[in-house]
Amino acid sequence: MSRVALASVGTFEPTPLFAAAKGDIAVSFEFFPPKSDKMAETLWASIETLAPLQPQFVSVTYGAGGSTRERTHATVERIVRETHLPAAAHLTCVNASRGEIDDIARSYWDAGVRHIVALRGDPPEEGADYVPRADGYADAAALVAGLKQVAPFEVSVACYPEMHPQATCPEADLDHLARKVDAGADRAISQFFFSADAFLRFRDRAAARGIAAEIVPGILPVSNVAQTRKFAGQCGAAIPDWMDELFEGLDHKPAARQLIAATIAAELCGQLYAGGIRHFHFYTLNRAELAYAICHLLGVRADRKAHR
Repeated sequence: MSRVALASVGTFEPTPLFAAAKGDIAVSFEFFPPKSDKMAETLWASIETLAPLQPQFVSVTYGAGGSTRERTHATVERIVRETHLPAAAHLTCVNASRGEIDDIARSYWDAGVRHIVALRGDPPEEGADYVPRADGYADAAALVAGLKQVAPFEVSVACYPEMHPQATCPEADLDHLARKVDAGADRAISQFFFSADAFLRFRDRAAARGIAAEIVPGILPVSNVAQTRKFAGQCGAAIPDWMDELFEGLDHKPAARQLIAATIAAELCGQLYAGGIRHFHFYTLNRAELAYAICHLLGVRADRKAHR
């Protein structure tokens, strides 16, 4: 059949997933504090790679029970001192009095940190129940209120599209998010997930509940399913069976795993973009390549004039 005949019959041209992406997107990145000089080199290489994308902020995590407190503080201070990136420090309620937490918050403010990710936090012993200290903040909502008393921080909190594993029901989980927002939280960053529909339904339920704060999807590019399954077990995220099948047989093929990981995460982001999402928070695991590639697909381009 000739080209003319094809044209007269008509052909179906599917729209590429990212054809509508115009770079109208805010991104942010999460890192964890390095435990060694080699890990510090990897972290800073990642920061230097991602900085030209002009993220809205970068955050640094806090270990269970406050176990990385000093390393978190040192990493955040270095970002503030050596880059132009807005740095956010994670802060938890665990194993600290209100006075100790307030002092940490003041030291962050004095160091130039204006953004805190306020979390209840996990107990230092895996599997143990969370028990608030009598002289501490009872939960994340109380921590948010306390931080706002210390200084006019921008405060982000966590949310769970597939429900926090310790919540009694989805409604109770949403009520807890509402308490954090009512206490002064400026945005909620979601736990990672692999179903765009689950996140978008959660966003809509939050809006119907009257929660006006921005809800940002947390994106975890997966190249190690076993590691991700461990993470998911701690936070209530569901890992679909098809993901196991996609990575099957690739244990010794890292390049193939990277390609599949980028494809899965990019498709998820494309679906969220189509659903109206314009801010994506990437859990980088201190590696830049996957987050950078996905941002590029979303139309986020490096500013060549950006500098540290």
